[in-house]
Amino acid sequence: MDFEFLRPLDQQLFEEIVTAEAHNLGSQLLVHTQSSGIPDLENVQIAIVSVNENRLVEGYEDEFLNFNKIRRSFYSLFPGNWHLNIADLGSIEKGETVEDTYFALQSLVKELLKKNIIPVILGGSQDLIYAQYRAYDFVEQMVNLVNVDSRFDLGDAEKSISNKSYIGKIVVNKPYNLFNYSNVGYQTYYNSQEEIGLMERLFFDAFRLGEVSNNIRIVEPVMRDANLVGIDLNAVNASSINSSPNNSPNGFDGKEICALARYAGISDKVSSFGIYEYTSNYSETGNMLIAQMIWYFIEGVNYRSNENTLSAKKDFIKYQVPIEEEILVFFKSPRTGRWWIEIPFISNSNTKLKRHTLLPCNHEDYLEACNQVIPERWYKTKRKNEV
Repeated sequence: MDFEFLRPLDQQLFEEIVTAEAHNLGSQLLVHTQSSGIPDLENVQIAIVSVNENRLVEGYEDEFLNFNKIRRSFYSLFPGNWHLNIADLGSIEKGETVEDTYFALQSLVKELLKKNIIPVILGGSQDLIYAQYRAYDFVEQMVNLVNVDSRFDLGDAEKSISNKSYIGKIVVNKPYNLFNYSNVGYQTYYNSQEEIGLMERLFFDAFRLGEVSNNIRIVEPVMRDANLVGIDLNAVNASSINSSPNNSPNGFDGKEICALARYAGISDKVSSFGIYEYTSNYSETGNMLIAQMIWYFIEGVNYRSNENTLSAKKDFIKYQVPIEEEILVFFKSPRTGRWWIEIPFISNSNTKLKRHTLLPCNHEDYLEACNQVIPERWYKTKRKNEV
């Protein structure tokens, strides 16, 4: 892989890693250094990269983002019982323009996806998700995006892209690859009623912070159906991340945000993962929490069930539930106990949707259907299939 825009790891930090404790993550990662260059990615499953770009933050102030603090915290951790090879590819520096940075990130993510390597992106402004998403332009099916964020970030699609309007650009810009957008953890007072209404009209999914905090398992099916996941660090409450940039009293606590990262990792479909809105003002506590989020994501990847394969689906148990004029068809995995619901395939619809015929759900959806209540996500997905 020849990506001249990748900057190697800081030499001083690398020396700290190689002299660190023998069994921690720092001693086990493949690292991009000045002397050895980009590591061989032949048997690598996960690649970490940081992106020093934040020029489209609303109220932007010029700042060099130093991700070494996160790396130092991450490298000090011990791995779980993992069977994964992990590489640190270093950093993408700001291009001459923001579009240059987008192009570099998009090119890197696309190349990693082709190699079946999961990129873990540490970014400045969250509009970088746009480049993460555009890397899927070559993929043959529509994609699902999950965003853990207190805001929808739809913005005004007519205006220039920013860290508060990138979702609008994803929706309206060609090529149209987005099948579903799901927001996890929105807080109503940060979102206009117009945006809330638009989310409903587009049949997108939105889960309020309180709803998720009361029962975090409700987002597992949404994560299971995602292709790419982004986390806005401002979705974490200020006391948990102990950081001056984040002044929100409400948000996910440390345990919850790590659980969400693990759900993203354990999903068989998630092929890229980003953590955004980082600034260099994060405290040692904040950097350690981010490091633990990465750790939990990798932990999830290690325990994937690979139930997206045809051979695994042959073992699923089928349940049929008559409801109104429909017969809802559910499937349950005997191995993991996870549930899916079948979406009727529309023969003349976009051929990219063929792989969306099984929608992840939970046991409660099946029980509700038995009580003659149609699951909301089934209805929304069916409507999107018909459009």
